[in-house]
Amino acid sequence: MFAGLLSGYLFRKMIIRFLSRFIFILIWVLLFFLGYEIGCNKEVVNHFHELGFEAFLIAFFATLGSVTAAKILWKVNSNFSENKNQPKNLFSFSGLKNLKGSLTILSFFCTGLIMGIFQLIPEKFFIPEISFYVLCALMFSVGFSLGHQPETVKNFRNIPKRTLLLPFVTIVGTWLGAVLIGCFFRHSLSESLAVSSGFGYYSLSGILITQYKGAELGAIALLANIFREIFTLVFAPQMVRYFGKLAPIAAGGATTMDTTFPIIIQASGKEFSIISIYSGFILDFSVPFLVTLWCSI
Repeated sequence: MFAGLLSGYLFRKMIIRFLSRFIFILIWVLLFFLGYEIGCNKEVVNHFHELGFEAFLIAFFATLGSVTAAKILWKVNSNFSENKNQPKNLFSFSGLKNLKGSLTILSFFCTGLIMGIFQLIPEKFFIPEISFYVLCALMFSVGFSLGHQPETVKNFRNIPKRTLLLPFVTIVGTWLGAVLIGCFFRHSLSESLAVSSGFGYYSLSGILITQYKGAELGAIALLANIFREIFTLVFAPQMVRYFGKLAPIAAGGATTMDTTFPIIIQASGKEFSIISIYSGFILDFSVPFLVTLWCSI
């Protein structure tokens, strides 16, 4: 990403028209390979019908709690939300255009999932690290886009100090959502809170919870946090429309400085890039401590 920032700054006088579309193509490819890798995981697929519904509901209510909390913070920062001098967003929020973009993203993920389940890509042609390489290309492109328009950095000065509370507000909102739905499941409340404390970091939270609570809850954690990441990637424009521009950052949780970062700055605006990176770093750092805390109760 820093290499992209430097490159974008060096070539800032060049007119580049295709970059926004290229970033979207990379997002589609990344979602395809994420779906493929999940489809290839037989343990997750075999238990999906048993654990998927519970994981989906935990993810939904945890995400809903976080975006609701972000909306409250957005309203508190009313001066920022009403700033007329913000740069125009890259998208017009027409319902049809949002729905088309969301369905396109979801279709790439579902196609990858189905192909992974049936192993339609020969093993000799599939590179396990391909999603990492695509992510690197995506982050470089996003960095280039930011560096190519250095005037967006000036907007950081207009960010209210209270916005720095976003990651902590996200934690509280996530937990409230998990408590709301956790009361109705066979797992204990502390286990629901442990699952939700992954904040989208499905690999680490799934591993930690498996070690502490067993494979079943670990699989729920993996699925729930994958769902949360997908919610952010698919519904970021709608979150901005109904919950404010901080909402996709809250929904993305620990993923907002990597996988969900491009879609966040596309939906909320490039002036929110530093908030997204800051929030993602805090939540990423907190995951092992908070997951371990709830697992030990």
